[in-house]
Amino acid sequence: MRLLLIAGLALAGPAARATAQDGTPLTLQSALAQARVNSQQFRSALAASQLAAEDRKQALGALLPSVSEFSQYIYTQPNGTPSGVFVANDGVNIYNTWLTVHGDLFSPGKWAEYRSAAAGEAVARAKADVAVRGLIATVVQDYYGLVAANRKATSARQSLQEAQQFLVITQRQEAGGEVAHSDVVKAQIQQQQRQRDAQDAELMALKARLALSVLVFPDFREAFMVVDDLQDAATLPPLDDIKAKATGSSPDLKAAEATVQMGQSDVNVARGGILPSLSFDYFYGINANQWAVTSPEGDRLLGSAAQVQLSVPLWSWGATQSRVRQAQLRVQQAKADLTLTQRQLLANVSTFYGEAQVARDQVATLRTSLDLSTESLRLTLLRYTAGEVSVLEVVDAQTTLIQARNAYDDGLVRYRVALAALQTLTGTL
Repeated sequence: MRLLLIAGLALAGPAARATAQDGTPLTLQSALAQARVNSQQFRSALAASQLAAEDRKQALGALLPSVSEFSQYIYTQPNGTPSGVFVANDGVNIYNTWLTVHGDLFSPGKWAEYRSAAAGEAVARAKADVAVRGLIATVVQDYYGLVAANRKATSARQSLQEAQQFLVITQRQEAGGEVAHSDVVKAQIQQQQRQRDAQDAELMALKARLALSVLVFPDFREAFMVVDDLQDAATLPPLDDIKAKATGSSPDLKAAEATVQMGQSDVNVARGGILPSLSFDYFYGINANQWAVTSPEGDRLLGSAAQVQLSVPLWSWGATQSRVRQAQLRVQQAKADLTLTQRQLLANVSTFYGEAQVARDQVATLRTSLDLSTESLRLTLLRYTAGEVSVLEVVDAQTTLIQARNAYDDGLVRYRVALAALQTLTGTL
């Protein structure tokens, strides 16, 4: 998954820069791709995952034999004896240069540290996936928030036109002596209110556009369009399929499981403090009073030596046992968090699925209400022109139509957002 994310960052860059700069409307998928490229939160999570991978490599390197080189010259003040002033030295001039190979033959603590680092890498990788899905949820909300805001701005402009047309009708009716001047006043009030509503709707669309722009683009940009695909919503899959996919691909669940594994490895790391360890060293080089392969007497100065060390911990005043108990407590907490994550995942799936079901079922009735409200306004205007209804009924029909338009748009957005939430849980978005 991490490799796919990194590849997505590399491949999405040119396409992301091209989109919206050439006037092409921004689709949801292109918005998500660009958000992955520009999201600082996602970059931080990805960097944490990469750092954890390096920790695992370092832990593995600590398990393998190491090779090092050592060179040294020691001078001791002479005093007429072969060893000089300091009797611990072997002579006035000492030359040391050798290669050292060190390895651990038995080190349970280091093996446990490697397994803990591997589990930590899995945790960080899962958290990077969590950050991606959180980013997806935010982008989806802002994307369809902008789509809805654009629809409501269009609806507000249409309502303003309808109010202006009704004002013309009332003025014409007044000129013919068919209605009182109060009808014209009411129509003017209605027209001014719709003008303010249109201004507010344009402002809300601008705010929604800027909120999405901050997530998607690396620079400040407000002149871009988005694709309105609310009518193209996908069908709702069966609940059992969604639960199976969500359980198998949930990064929260993977992070919780990896945390349990890391805690169990930390227990072994702590226990390594009470177990013996066995290591070896091999030396090859020169340790002599001359910088030479052979001495003037013909003795060989270049050679090798080997040693084996066994380290057995005997007493630590209970500190090691305390670290073991700490690690065990962390494992218990991690297991409790895992069960909570499992329950929360299933609850989220059921909640989002129920939200999507209700929103899907309500879209049809909201569309019917919109059609009925449109027809009601048309008939009310005809009856008003014929002098059968008052101006208040026309205003009420206009208000009902506005509410029906906005409710229908909100219903479409509600279904798409709920469906996107399910797709995010299953990893299909």
